[in-house]
Formats: sequence, structure tokens, C-alpha cells
Amino acid sequence: MMARRGVRQFLKFGVVGTSGTIVNFAVYHLFLHLQFAVWIAYAIGFILGGVNNYWWNRHWTFRSRGHPWKELGQFITVSAVALCISEVVIVFAERHLPPMPLRNSAAWLIATSVGMGWNFFGNKFWTFRHTHQPLTHKPT
Repeated sequence: MMARRGVRQFLKFGVVGTSGTIVNFAVYHLFLHLQFAVWIAYAIGFILGGVNNYWWNRHWTFRSRGHPWKELGQFITVSAVALCISEVVIVFAERHLPPMPLRNSAAWLIATSVGMGWNFFGNKFWTFRHTHQPLTHKPT
């Protein structure tokens, strides 16, 4: 039962992540078009995608009833670490990818993929850990 629940949560996390990824990708490219530095464009897209992800993961993926401000703080912490990791990766990719079509998109994809694993496990096992622990029944 718990294994199926974990698989279901992972699939929902993927759907939510996809919607946040679309937000992130669109905002990233919008800010690149507006001539922002790649790392700033990535950070703005990441943050706006993260807001989307927090709301949906809290309410749909993990169906949390925990304290929203505590969870938000934990979610932001996990996301901040993922952003730092992703920023290092995108700057590295920007410097080392050869000239090619969709180069900025390739750099974005690499950075986003690296941060995704950290985000799932950090949020599942820290931010929303109480949502997958067995319920304890009080005697009536």
C-alpha cells in the first residue's frame, strides 16, 4: 500500500513538476529575450516555477495538512539548495556548450534535470515527510 502511494506521489510530483517546468522555461526565455544575464533569467524562472510547485505539491501531490508556513520555509530551503546547484550547472553549461541551435534551452535542461532529483527527495523526506507516515489511530 505504501509503495503504491509513493509511486502515485512520484507521478503527481512529475505532473506538478512539469507544470512548474513550463513556467520556469517560459519565464527563463522571456527574461533572456529581455537581455537579462542567463543566471538571473534562470533564477527568476526557477522561483516562479517553484511557487507553482509548492502550491500544487502541498494541496494535490502530498495533500498536506501540516503548518503551511513551516512547510513553505522547508520548501524554500530545499529549493534554494536546488537553485544553487542548478546555477552552478547552468553557468558551467553556458561556458562549455558548443555553439548550436537551442543552446540556451540545452543549458536550461541540463541545469533543471540536475536540480530535480534533489527537489523530489528533499521535499518528500523533509518538507512533506509527515504526509507519508502511517496514521496512528487513537483508541476510542
